[in-house]
Amino acid sequence: MSPSTLPPAPEQATPPGQAGVSLARQLLIWVLLPQMVLWMAGGVAAYKFAAGYANQAVDASLLQASRALARQLKPIGNGLLIDFPRAAQDVLEADPADKLLYMVSSPPGQFILGNQSLPAPVLPTQEAEPVEPELNTPYFYDGTMPVNGRAALHTPPGQPLRLVALYLRFGDEANAPQTMLVQVARSSANREELARRILVDMLLPMSSLVLLMTLIVWLGIRAGLAPLGRLRQQVEGRAPTDLAPLQLASAPRELWSLATALNTLLAAVQSNVSTQKRFIGDAAHQLRTPLAGLKSQTEIALQSTTDPELRARLQRVHDSATRSAHLVNQLLTLARAEPESVMAHDRRRFDLHRMAQTLTAEWVPRALRVQIDLGMDEAACTPVWVVANELLIREALTNLIDNALHYAGAGSQVTVRVTADHTSTTPHALLQVSDTGPGLAPADRERVFERFVRASDIGQGCGLGLAIVKEIVERHHGKVQLDEVLPHGLCVSIRLPLSPTPAT
Repeated sequence: MSPSTLPPAPEQATPPGQAGVSLARQLLIWVLLPQMVLWMAGGVAAYKFAAGYANQAVDASLLQASRALARQLKPIGNGLLIDFPRAAQDVLEADPADKLLYMVSSPPGQFILGNQSLPAPVLPTQEAEPVEPELNTPYFYDGTMPVNGRAALHTPPGQPLRLVALYLRFGDEANAPQTMLVQVARSSANREELARRILVDMLLPMSSLVLLMTLIVWLGIRAGLAPLGRLRQQVEGRAPTDLAPLQLASAPRELWSLATALNTLLAAVQSNVSTQKRFIGDAAHQLRTPLAGLKSQTEIALQSTTDPELRARLQRVHDSATRSAHLVNQLLTLARAEPESVMAHDRRRFDLHRMAQTLTAEWVPRALRVQIDLGMDEAACTPVWVVANELLIREALTNLIDNALHYAGAGSQVTVRVTADHTSTTPHALLQVSDTGPGLAPADRERVFERFVRASDIGQGCGLGLAIVKEIVERHHGKVQLDEVLPHGLCVSIRLPLSPTPAT
């Protein structure tokens, strides 16, 4: 039997960079994205509506002001009587920030009264020819304050304006009637400010509703995905040997289908495990008995024959039968140590020191036959309590002692030692088997933890000894380590979680 071991159990954690985006986050994004688009579209539409309503209010005030100004202009013969007292001007120019600008011209374009150089009205055209303006019909249009000309106070050049133009006729038929143009303008700043205020007043409630809806949607998504979290908890909290069906009493139809598929898979795995267990039992019965009989027959034949050639052949047959029986026993032990085995989780609390002491005493006769000094270090004989499968830990120690007796060589010393280490952050039990044999090269100390790997040609080992040891130790959340013994030799250390001393 040679040093060997198994690879560690695969990690269940997701490799970095492999985790996908959260399903809850995806659902929230896909639900909120249309809401945000609609919210922005609603804001644009609300602004247009607000600007339209503001224009209507401004246009109504401009039309009222233009008609009131027109009433102050009274025709007298071929001229005009301007009855425009200072009080009326003060009313039009009462608000410096939103002053009304006005201009009266007759004929249209020839300044008479008001703020000179207001933008001319834009009249409709027909077949590229201007259409005569309709009298007493207001024309609303947008413009800017000209750079040249006498601009009104607080109205700098280039300022956007909203204007109304009203064409009026004065004079009688006998005196050649004339046309008069009355224009009234107002800065667009207040109109835009009014539109913005209306927009803000509309968007604030809309934003509050969006936030409230976002919260409701998030709570709904969490509630909808809760069965998925319960399913994850059932799977994560299971032991490797727990193949019972998943229970989801009130799962959605989609999740129920997933749980049904998982239960079908678990049933298939359980069937395969049962088949494997039956095969192991049958193999133990079918292989052990014939090999034991073959060994007995060859031993009898060796004792009853004196022919040297025949004895050599029988000895080879006996050695082959012994090696095969040992391999079968090792394979069955390895199968019991696999994570799928129920025995790997049949654990109880026991004294590791007493178990090692008893097992070492059982191996003393074998050690004496191969001229090796096997003993137990009793420097610390206090109980060392662990919670583990005693049968498997005993099998691991058996493999360590067997390895030491195989490879240490005649005249060597093999020492078994059990101590409790309370100095580390995690208290643990330390089980050591050391020998004064040839030891192992540093390059072989990791390689021997692989199955069917032998670091030496001495003996008839099959390369599974340390494989079984490491598999058993790791299934008990422990560690196994190989260290050099000076001046020569090897020390195998097993660390297992330490259990508190039982109350008396």
